[in-house]
Parts: sequence; C-alpha cells; structure tokens
Amino acid sequence: MDARFTPEQDHIRRTLRELLRKRCSPGDVRAAVDTPAGYDPALWVALARDLGLPGLALPETHGGVDGSTAAELALAAEELGRALAPSPLLATAVLAAPLVTALGTDAQRADLLPRIASGALTAALAVPGTALATVLSLTGEPRRDWAGGGRAGGVQATRRDPGWRLYGQVGQVLDGHSAQLLLVAAHAGGYARSRTLLFLVAGDAPGLVRVRQTSLDATRPQGRVELRDVPAELLGDEEADVLGPLARVGDVVGAVLAAEAVGAADRILELTVEHALRREQFGRAIGSFQAVKHRLADVYVQVQAAGSAAYYAAWATAHEEERVGGLALAQGLESLRTAASEGIQLHGGIGFTWEHEAQLYFKRAAGDELLFGPVHRLRAYAADAARLFGTGEVAV
Repeated sequence: MDARFTPEQDHIRRTLRELLRKRCSPGDVRAAVDTPAGYDPALWVALARDLGLPGLALPETHGGVDGSTAAELALAAEELGRALAPSPLLATAVLAAPLVTALGTDAQRADLLPRIASGALTAALAVPGTALATVLSLTGEPRRDWAGGGRAGGVQATRRDPGWRLYGQVGQVLDGHSAQLLLVAAHAGGYARSRTLLFLVAGDAPGLVRVRQTSLDATRPQGRVELRDVPAELLGDEEADVLGPLARVGDVVGAVLAAEAVGAADRILELTVEHALRREQFGRAIGSFQAVKHRLADVYVQVQAAGSAAYYAAWATAHEEERVGGLALAQGLESLRTAASEGIQLHGGIGFTWEHEAQLYFKRAAGDELLFGPVHRLRAYAADAARLFGTGEVAV
C-alpha cells in the first residue's frame, strides 16, 4: 500500500480547499442551512459541474472518473468536513449512486448516472425506521423485515399495472426533502414471498409529500417522506439481492464519513490552537500552559490516527481487502467528538455560545453518531465480524 497522495489527489485537495475558503465561510454555512433546501445551490453547481465531485466514484462510461476507489471521495469529504459545507454529495454520490450502479438496469444506469455525475440530478436513499446504520451493515445485520410494510409500518409496495405503487412513511432521510430522485426501500410480496426491494421515485411524483425536519446538525438536513399511492419504478430486477450492495455501500460510507469527521476535527483543533495562542491569562497565553499543551497534543495524535484509519479504509474498499469502514468511522467520530469538546472548553465562555462555530462541530459529531453509530456499536460489530471475542452476539 502506497500511502502517498498522487499529484491529481493533491490538486483536488488544493482546488477544493481554495473554493471552500472563498465560498463557504461560517457565515455562508449559516445562511445556506436556513434555505429551504438546506444548502447553497450555487456552491453545489461549483462542486458538481466545475470540480466533478459526484463523478469521482462513478464509471467513466457514465460520466464519472473511474468508479474504482473511494480515496478521492474521502479526500473531498475531508475538505467538506473542514468547512462543514452542507451539500447533497453524501446522499447523492455516496449513498444513492452506487446502488444505481450495482442494481440498476442498463437503461436506468444510462439515464440516471450521467445526470448524477454532472450534478444535474440529486438523489437520496429512504430507509424506513431509524436503522440506516444497520441496513448498511455498520452496526449489525438487518432483520428480515427491515423495510417494514403492513402492520410493521415502513413502506409497502404493491404491483399495479403498468408498474408499482408505494404506501408508507420514512423519516430521517438525508436530503429527503429536496432530492430530485428518491431510492425507497419497500416491502413487497406479502408474507409468502416477503422481500425488500428498492424503487425509484421522482421528486415530483403525485402523492409524494415531503417535509424538512428539524435536526440536531442543521448542516446535515433531513426530511420526512410520505408516500400516498405513489407511482414507482423498480430498481433493477425483482430477484436481485439488495443487502449485498447495501453492505458494500455501507463500507464506503464508513470510510468517507470517517474522512469527513477527520477534516472537521482537524479544523476545530486549528481554531482551538489559534485561540490558545491569543487568549491570555495571568499575563501569559493559555497555550503556554503545560496542561493545555498536553490536552491539545492528545487531540492531535487522535486526529492523525483517525486520518490514517480513514484512508486505509478507503484503500481497502477499492482493493476488497477487508471491511473496515465501520471501524474507521468509529475512530473518526470519536476524534471529532473529542476535538470539539476540548475546543468548546478551551475557548472558555465564548465556546458555549451559539454565535461561535465550535458548537457546529460538536453537533456534527453528535448528529453523525445518531445516524450512523453510536461509536461503541460500530466497534462492537466490527469486533464480532472479526471474531475477536469468539462467536458471541454484538453487545448493545
């Protein structure tokens, strides 16, 4: 494994950081999250059309770059994490697009992937309930009825000429209130042939009701999706196994989110060090006190270790060496939570105010743990999968 970045990857980092420095200041972030979509459409155009971020992990035949590695996506996510830039990249390019690539028919891939790669089409994955991390095999294996349906709630799919109709409700869908295309997991077949399938639903489909939800992390907008006899198109084939592709997507999601958390942790650490060098107490900068130095040094070591884990996970997903995305995500989220907590404390009184950006980084760590964690379950499932402690069940 060569841990060095290629010249192309270094160019992606420099270009993206410069763009975000100009277009995504803390004031810009706050203004963007207050819009109905929850992100700046002009910035998304720059990220997608000008820099081509959604196409980093899509096949070249469908407008992407190569579709073979998550390293570039992880690198882009790290820079976006530094700025806490709200964008549809995670929902569109990391969650939805790989599923279209893996499960879609030739016609569906030819129609959807070029538009996703160009940024013209945003997408979201709608999984019933609050078990997204389990469905992605990050914190456990999904149950047989993970999409619900019938008395279990969730979403029910019924065949009706000339296609399918969906009924039900899904909450906590990343960008679910604004995405132009929804990939909805729904239960079909009744009890005898019970199975879960993925369906394509247009954002303007009749009977579709979408509402933005209040979330802990406003930079990661979520929506509630209600489906009332909504027409849908089956993604791929009825006999396709959706759990395998979802697990592979989950590994990539873990690596990308880990890198994003590392970028956020590195930035809040920078802000804290800058403040420690400026803030004076007893006639000295607080950064000169040994106790403060030790605390910041511990955070630095933790962030660097999380960065190594994130990029190893990205490399491993490309080479199919092992599934370590969840473990890398646990380390990334823990490093961000620690860096944000120390940042708030060492900023003193100002660190606890809504006006300061330190609280935004803490909310990102907490919000991601709610969606994709928590950390102890990510680690417990990784340990169980590796049979570190025998064959016992994952601790909850």
